[in-house]
Amino acid sequence: MRIIFMGTPDFSVPILQALVDAGHEVVASYSQPPRRAGRGKALTPTPVHARAEAVGIAVRTPASLRDAEAQAEFARFDADIAVVAAYGLILPRAILDAPPHGCLNVHASLLPRWRGAAPIHRAILAGDATTGVCIMGMEAGLDTGPVLLRDETSIGEKTAGILTAELSAMGARLMVETLANLSSYLPQPQPDAGVTYAAKIEKTEARIDLTQNAAAIERQVRAFNPVPGAFIEVAGERIKLLAVDVVTDASASPGTVIDDQLTIACADGAIRPTVLQRAGRSAMEAADLLRGFSIPVGTVL
Repeated sequence: MRIIFMGTPDFSVPILQALVDAGHEVVASYSQPPRRAGRGKALTPTPVHARAEAVGIAVRTPASLRDAEAQAEFARFDADIAVVAAYGLILPRAILDAPPHGCLNVHASLLPRWRGAAPIHRAILAGDATTGVCIMGMEAGLDTGPVLLRDETSIGEKTAGILTAELSAMGARLMVETLANLSSYLPQPQPDAGVTYAAKIEKTEARIDLTQNAAAIERQVRAFNPVPGAFIEVAGERIKLLAVDVVTDASASPGTVIDDQLTIACADGAIRPTVLQRAGRSAMEAADLLRGFSIPVGTVL
């Protein structure tokens, strides 16, 4: 098929590559515009932009798809279908209607649960047992379209980074399967019951509130690993917690360091950080951090 691919982050790259490997003609790739990043603040293309250029696919990076010129250019690619995976821009009706087979979205949740921008993070934060991927026909509403194919996986103790990679691979497989048998899949409307929304993650959510229960904090740590990184402050310095164990027996006030292993009391139980990261340094185990950064028993964080 002649495909326009629309995606931006690392999550989207394996899906683009799978379409190429399956022999589809990806006539264009749309991605968010390059942004300044790194110490030099150089303009940096998105992961999808970089991969598309590497395999010889034309790249377009409009700031919006609402103007007539952008919509006309999209239509001139004469694609059979558009495949969308974490693109980051709203698709207006003119874009949705341009390809004869419409636009299909790779959405990383079990719809209708976790419609919206951050389904992987929200599923972990909420303590969901399972999540998955839906191949969804796109409509004007926010992730409201019918589902053609889905698969699921357990969340367990996975971090957002691990789960993102797993769901990306799942989405690539499901999309290739869908396109190979497109006429055989009957789009199923999403049920009205069970709708939840996965709001965009704000940086302020990464600060750990030690008056929460320990299980909730452990989920927060996994949900924000690798980015933005859940953190505590010690003597005015931010320290990211990349992995923690939950300790059930703790009787001190929330925020109190209760032993020489950096176990920290919470509202219910305690957390024991196992992997941490100081600003500008590599991740390290708790014992290594404590050898050069004293956090005495009784310290209140």
